[in-house]
Amino acid sequence: MKPITCKGFKAAGIASGLKKNGAKDLGLIYSETPANAAGVFTRNLVRAAPVLLDQERLKGGKCQAVIANSGNANCCTGEKGMTDAVAMARAAGAALDAPEELVCVASTGVIGQPLNIRKVESAAPDLVKALREDGFQDFAEAILTTDLSPKTAAGHGEIDGKPYAVIGVAKGSGMIRPDMATMLCFICTDIKAETNVLQKTLTLGANRSFNRITVDGDTSTNDMILIMANGASEAEIDSTSDQVGFQAVLDDVLLQLAKMVVKDGEGATKLVEIQVKGAKSPKDARAVADTVAHSNLVKTALFGEDANWGRIIAAVGRAGAVMDPQKIDIFFNEVRMVENGLTSGHAAELDATRVMKTPEYTILIDLKMGEGKASVFTCDFSVDYVKINADYRS
Repeated sequence: MKPITCKGFKAAGIASGLKKNGAKDLGLIYSETPANAAGVFTRNLVRAAPVLLDQERLKGGKCQAVIANSGNANCCTGEKGMTDAVAMARAAGAALDAPEELVCVASTGVIGQPLNIRKVESAAPDLVKALREDGFQDFAEAILTTDLSPKTAAGHGEIDGKPYAVIGVAKGSGMIRPDMATMLCFICTDIKAETNVLQKTLTLGANRSFNRITVDGDTSTNDMILIMANGASEAEIDSTSDQVGFQAVLDDVLLQLAKMVVKDGEGATKLVEIQVKGAKSPKDARAVADTVAHSNLVKTALFGEDANWGRIIAAVGRAGAVMDPQKIDIFFNEVRMVENGLTSGHAAELDATRVMKTPEYTILIDLKMGEGKASVFTCDFSVDYVKINADYRS
């Protein structure tokens, strides 16, 4: 795959010794000039030190670098945790010869254990030396925890014939549910955009992508999406139509990354979109989609390739939405498994089972109550999910 690049940005990922297996565990993204920046963060009330630090620093609307580590969440670590987060930023800033206050920090890994900040500080000069325009793959590898593969995406647009790029890197595999973002995601763009525009488009984009996914229903303490726009291209957002175009490109990149996270869910073998239409309101539609997507019984049936529609309709019924059970239709792709609350028969079940043997498909629920619609991406629960999380700390 062609490496992703964006004008004026460099990235790197190296092994600093934080991970016991010697894998890459420290990454850096650097903009050659200070960039306008914005972020969205976890709504979990237990927040890691890097989240608190970045929320404060982004009030200034600027960022020039992000240093991120895996192997340790730096969460629930008290005053030392905040001191270490600040030290990470300071080490990166010193090695880059950049203002410390323009460096944001991200961490992911085990909660409640002190970060070995000395290893980070010692590795910072080598991390800066490793910066390359095509270094985003190395960065993506450096932020992995239980992920099976690094996640990168790119999109392109133009304004008045002037091209710009939007690239993204994400990590996430477990502790994923729609509640802001998913663990860590970083977006770089060479477009020129004001901070308020970045905040608005990022928030909308997160709601259309990362807030529509679930792996296991758990919201992390470290969730964040950061966006930096350095204006290195000649393209500039100065009209509503420019913003609409940029929003479309950003949405596409974010959705690519969000779907990668679900496909890479811990032990996952299926990517399934739960679509709901015909709800009395969009709120009702989302409630139904969320309830079905989060259901452990539904997710285990997805793994077993069992067209057990009873689990789906039971989840629909407890979602709190206005509905008539005798109107509900359920489809697996184009196969109508349920019509007006009743089974469509054995032949339909065989067809639905064939759909479920594919790695990606859609379950559509039609409530026939109105015009509300919504969708959420989910995955199956496999035996491997339990194995991975049973001894995660060891």
